[in-house]
Amino acid sequence: MQCTLLKAKLHRACVTHAELDYEGSCAIDGKLLDLAGIYEYEQLQIYNVNNGERFTTYAIRAQENSGIISINGAAAHKAHPGHRIIICAYVALTPHEVTLHQPTLVYLDEQNRVTHTRHSIPVQLA
Repeated sequence: MQCTLLKAKLHRACVTHAELDYEGSCAIDGKLLDLAGIYEYEQLQIYNVNNGERFTTYAIRAQENSGIISINGAAAHKAHPGHRIIICAYVALTPHEVTLHQPTLVYLDEQNRVTHTRHSIPVQLA
């Protein structure tokens, strides 16, 4: 049996570009990819905080330290510059691996600069 768990997320990234005519993908600042442990061409789930859209694409590398988060191809209809999105990558793990797993969580400001990182989400209180 395998379980699918959150591997990494870029929380509240700010879309800088939406390129309808670019080959489909999500271009992400290379430094952010490396920090989150997201591989180029890895499948991503993207959740748009502004409009509730959710879609699947893959990561491509943008220039390091550029702050670029570009939604490309058909997905450009689902997010626009200035929208805040959550970019997630998932991993399939065995039950034993689940007990050892810690996701990489990267929190960003409106210029896509890292504010902090974590390896767990705080418990939601009542």
